[in-house]
Amino acid sequence: MNHDITQRLKDEHQLILRMLALLEKNAALTAQGSFHDYRFYLDGVDFIRNYADRFHHAKEEDILFEALIENGMPRENSPVAAMLMEHDLGRAFVRGMEEAAKRALNGEAGQDQAIATSARGYLELLREHISKEDDILYPLAERVIPEEKRDAIVAGYQRAEEKAAAGLEAHYRAIVEGYEAKAAG
Repeated sequence: MNHDITQRLKDEHQLILRMLALLEKNAALTAQGSFHDYRFYLDGVDFIRNYADRFHHAKEEDILFEALIENGMPRENSPVAAMLMEHDLGRAFVRGMEEAAKRALNGEAGQDQAIATSARGYLELLREHISKEDDILYPLAERVIPEEKRDAIVAGYQRAEEKAAAGLEAHYRAIVEGYEAKAAG
């Protein structure tokens, strides 16, 4: 029985996908001019930076991707290189969304399209990205990373989680659930 090294990451993807669904719904309404809760976008940025990026992508980048490279995947021109590039591209969309949402909160008119465009760019990129990881890269990792390396990977995830703020995951889950409740209301 192989020690699973990607299920934890897949579980985290589920919470990220729920935030992406909220971004999709609210960005469409913002583009139409009927959703002006700009604080939502800043909470989204906070979620993305601290949960998706620092908490989740850090585990991928520092632990799983490094293990793939150690087990023969090239660092350049490889699926890992593509995933890292997409993480960076995602960060650029997030900056755009944050800047436009801050301008809107400061009362600057005409930010709705910029917010919606950055939010959509991010969610489309990340949905596709998660699907590539879940369907291609993670199953590949499960095949190529030998049993004797797996405990170290799982331990690496645990160390990363211990370094994170206490209750980080519960905090971000509560934020997503709160906005889901509002969206359903």
